[in-house]
Amino acid sequence: MSRRGWFLFSLVGLLWGVPYLFMKVALEELSTPMIVFSRLVIGACFLIPLALKEGTLRSAFKYWRYIALYAVLEMVIPWTLITNSQRSLSSGVVALLVATVPIWATLFAHHSGDSTAAHRTRIFGIAIGLVGIALIVGIESVSDFTNFIALAQILIAAASYAWAVNMITRKAPGVSGVAINGIAMTISAAIFTPFAIQSWPSQTPSTNVILSTIGLGVICSGIAFWVFFLVLAEIGPARASLVVYPNTAVAVLLGILILREEITLALAIGLPLVLAGSYLASRKPNPQPIAV
Repeated sequence: MSRRGWFLFSLVGLLWGVPYLFMKVALEELSTPMIVFSRLVIGACFLIPLALKEGTLRSAFKYWRYIALYAVLEMVIPWTLITNSQRSLSSGVVALLVATVPIWATLFAHHSGDSTAAHRTRIFGIAIGLVGIALIVGIESVSDFTNFIALAQILIAAASYAWAVNMITRKAPGVSGVAINGIAMTISAAIFTPFAIQSWPSQTPSTNVILSTIGLGVICSGIAFWVFFLVLAEIGPARASLVVYPNTAVAVLLGILILREEITLALAIGLPLVLAGSYLASRKPNPQPIAV
């Protein structure tokens, strides 16, 4: 990987590691719909002009039906569930379970006909990852059933992420990712508008909350998506998908250093299992698969 590739890879790992910190701060004074709506509007205002500059917006509109479905699966559902879950879970645990996306992606790829998804290495990775998930869910749910509901929300969000990418890759091949996500954010923002209006804050939020919300939109939804597609072009989708690992590490470290979150037993046991499982599940080995 070139120096530019390493730089972009590290940058997107940092940019997608900070949203959990921003969400945790914003939730102190804002509702989930208000946070997600603000993030979507700011992100769309960043990506749509980029797509116009690329000249890719018009061609992407040909696939608007699939992009609308992608918007629901990639943004409306997961961003709502992940933001909600952070009311009762640490940002580290949330980021760790979101890191299971490669596991779900492998399962969906097999369902879509990708025979390499059934290779023993990837199956072993799925098994390890599922053990890690079971341990995290079990340990975190002992103290409070509310935790179990929050954990389930994150796993649904991770599966939704994986399904969304699998679907849009097949249905809109070769279409600019910047254009797809710009349109998707616009559609999602329209969906959230009535809910955001209904939960509009009665007083001006604090400076920290405002800055965190702006950070979610500009850094995590606008710049991060743009940089990620630069990473895709630079190093390819296989290695770019590994960005989930530095993401998780950044989220865990920020939670401990800034939010003063504890290193829980679930985090200590689940972190290596989930990350190792996700890594193995995301690999595409050359040998023939053992099942079809």
